[in-house]
Amino acid sequence: MALRGSQVTHGLRALALAAAALACGCASLPPLEGRVETRALQDTSATTLGRAIAPLRAAHPGKTGVHAMPSATDAFAARMALARVAQRSIDAQYYIWHADETGMLLFEELAAAARRGVRVRLLLDDQGSHGADDVIAALGLDPNFEIRLYNPFAQRGVRFTEYIGDFQRVNRRMHNKAFIADNQAAIVGGRNVGNEYFGAGSATPFQDLDALVAGEVVAGVSAQFDRYWNSASAYPARMIVPPAGSGAAEALLKRFDDVRASPDSLSYLDAVRTTPLLAALQGRSLELEWTDVRVMSDDPAKTLDRSGRRDLLLIGELAVNGVRAQRRLDMVSPYFVPGDDGARALEELARSGVKVRVLTNSFQATDVSVVHAGYAKRRCGLARAGVELFELKGTGEPERKRASGARSGSSATSLHAKTYAADGERVFIGSFNFDMRSALLNTEMGLVIHSPALAGRVARYFDEQLRTDAYEVRRRESGACVEWIERTRDAELRHETEPGTGLVRRAWLAFLSVLPIDWML
Repeated sequence: MALRGSQVTHGLRALALAAAALACGCASLPPLEGRVETRALQDTSATTLGRAIAPLRAAHPGKTGVHAMPSATDAFAARMALARVAQRSIDAQYYIWHADETGMLLFEELAAAARRGVRVRLLLDDQGSHGADDVIAALGLDPNFEIRLYNPFAQRGVRFTEYIGDFQRVNRRMHNKAFIADNQAAIVGGRNVGNEYFGAGSATPFQDLDALVAGEVVAGVSAQFDRYWNSASAYPARMIVPPAGSGAAEALLKRFDDVRASPDSLSYLDAVRTTPLLAALQGRSLELEWTDVRVMSDDPAKTLDRSGRRDLLLIGELAVNGVRAQRRLDMVSPYFVPGDDGARALEELARSGVKVRVLTNSFQATDVSVVHAGYAKRRCGLARAGVELFELKGTGEPERKRASGARSGSSATSLHAKTYAADGERVFIGSFNFDMRSALLNTEMGLVIHSPALAGRVARYFDEQLRTDAYEVRRRESGACVEWIERTRDAELRHETEPGTGLVRRAWLAFLSVLPIDWML
């Protein structure tokens, strides 16, 4: 995820930009006086979604219906479908929302919902909304469409300068991802909004996972949205972005038309219309597993905290009440920087007899080299302790994509899902990477789902799919600490150095590994 990685880059560039910052001065954020607190609508049982879900909730009192969505096109189709069926409210919060084909198509659906009287609340992390000020201002012209920017940059031009004058604040971002329709159904997971997250366009696609949920937990997802929406870090966009000029509404509608008529959009929407999930939604036959689900999230006060309060952090609850393992722990984290404490905890688990398996990006596949360096320097100790490590290949389209024909074009791929399965019983799906940034700096959220079936799917992915999709990292008894095992249909290859890299890239990785910046990664 390029924008997430740029947080690290911004920090490293900070000193070089100090002179520019001093020259232009530091802008300040406006006071929040006049901002109105709003809450999720509660009386939505009579909506189309409410009526459709009511008999299912009655048959499964206190439970939540869950449908996992590994397919990128399914994930996009689900958001479009919820936006179209919503009658009272849409609440959405995202770290990144690109103004590309899929981003504009979803913006258009939200705008259409607002025009038909749906209250739309959209909370965007301001770093992830970079370059979309004109779209945000135009969307906000509709009285039913309110956008707030989380932890915004007061300087709309050269944002880097704020990393000098206000680094502690702007280095903390809202990484949460949620999409809620009529307070009846929600999507929570790892995907932001943009072509790479939904398998569209020419961008390198991300492998990711979302969960579509209905029932008991949706109220909790809405409650956490309200906490962020009304927090001290959420500013009405009209206070931050330049006002829309004359003709802005018409220009936005034309942009919507142009995007929808483009060949790439037409091709992608054809693929979306044929997704199994959309057919199931239209036929009211979508399979839901009704089970116990709880939402976990950081307190938004984490963003402005300077005291290091641990009671604001999701990671403590996740470790104790979420995916604490006694027999098996399967971890999928694209950015895996456990730090000294995290690495020690995983090593102790493995030595105690817990089967610990970790999938992360290989150096080939990662979009943030410095983050991979934070993992690589602990790879030896983890492998020697018995932690099983797998690194997703950066080239070669995964066989499940080839078989489904879900995407043509580039065969490169990168991991983006954040999924943890414990003891074959509980699964976390959300935004939390196993790294220092997710633990201590960014805000995160996700769902802990009690589902042996879903945990079993994660286990089978490690058992079967990773044989061809990933390198297995094994410890060596002599020489280099680890080696990489690459399995193909015809052979098993062994690599003594990072696969697909040359001497220069390995030297760069070694240099990055000695930098004392794990806390930023």
